[in-house]
Amino acid sequence: MTSAPVRPVAEGAPAPESAPEALESAPTPAPESAPPARRVPRLRALDGLRLLAALMVAAYHYGGRGGEVTKAWGSSAELQFPTLHTLFAYGCLGVQVFFVISGFVICMSGWGRSLRSFFASRAARLLPAYWAAVILVTLVFALPSVAHATVSPSDGLANLTLLHESTGADRVLGVDWTLWVEIRFYALFALCVVLPGATRRRVILFCACWTLAAVIAQAADEPLLDLTLMPEYAPYFIGGIGLYLVHRDRRDVYAWGIVAVSWLLGQHATVQSLWRPPSPDAFANRSSLGIILVVTLGFALVAAIALGWLHWANWRWLTVAGALTYPFYLVHEHLGWVVIEALHQDLGIPSYATFGLTVVAMLVLAWLLNRYVENTLTPRLRTALSKPR
Repeated sequence: MTSAPVRPVAEGAPAPESAPEALESAPTPAPESAPPARRVPRLRALDGLRLLAALMVAAYHYGGRGGEVTKAWGSSAELQFPTLHTLFAYGCLGVQVFFVISGFVICMSGWGRSLRSFFASRAARLLPAYWAAVILVTLVFALPSVAHATVSPSDGLANLTLLHESTGADRVLGVDWTLWVEIRFYALFALCVVLPGATRRRVILFCACWTLAAVIAQAADEPLLDLTLMPEYAPYFIGGIGLYLVHRDRRDVYAWGIVAVSWLLGQHATVQSLWRPPSPDAFANRSSLGIILVVTLGFALVAAIALGWLHWANWRWLTVAGALTYPFYLVHEHLGWVVIEALHQDLGIPSYATFGLTVVAMLVLAWLLNRYVENTLTPRLRTALSKPR
């Protein structure tokens, strides 16, 4: 394969794919006589896309649900946002965009890395902010003035492992089901690509085998296969991996084929999962065409970044946006409801102003978590886990 010129790269994904050391692309191995590969600039547009995906999910949680009367608003979100409610309903697709970014970033950060280093990077990136968010939400919900239902002490402790989804424990954070999906992706990629060593051929084989296995698992309707191969979400991770191969060489026909097949399978799985006939009792009403358009836009934006078309979006504030995405994603839902209730019902602030102020409040909280939790604990945990034994 002939590699294209090196282009800027950057971190991406759910939210949890932003390890700082993953910001350098992994160039094709050079002869021993070649000079060391230089570091290249960050793809800040990918940081901006990550925050945009998180804001989509927040819009869905705050204003995209219909039918039920929410405790925070005092009435259904459909009544609070009669104009934007339909658009907000598509915000849940920010998760699929996250997964595409995750495939891109994990392939980038795992290329040329040892299994120990890969594990240390992922654990150090995920756990500090997650632990802080679990503790914070538990404490806030236990306040007499808030009085939201809390999980049992046993379930709360199980949540700290990030493996509680499979144990039947109640979740402290509503969004952490996506982290369980991410962890299973990390495990598959680590065992099949990082452990033997990443090469273009091995990554392509991994994408092809996982795609075929996921389709078979969906047809077999076997719970263990579904749990392991995640047919509903696999196309998004695989599509992101394909886009990273495109980033390395935009003329790679196999990479483009991976992206195309992943998009085709991904939109179909998402329409099956999220589209339902219009009904006043539906959780949210979305059209199949709308779902396809949002999924397509997500793939297209990551592709534009991979091809270098958005290299002009190089503003420093996008780096900050990327850093805030993960903690914002973790805390925005449950703590956002607390803020909404206080602003809208207790203080009488109008719905749209409450929506904006709540988003700002959660971004400020995310900045505090990033500065005082992640910046302190993440490098220490990574160093501790990276030490040879």
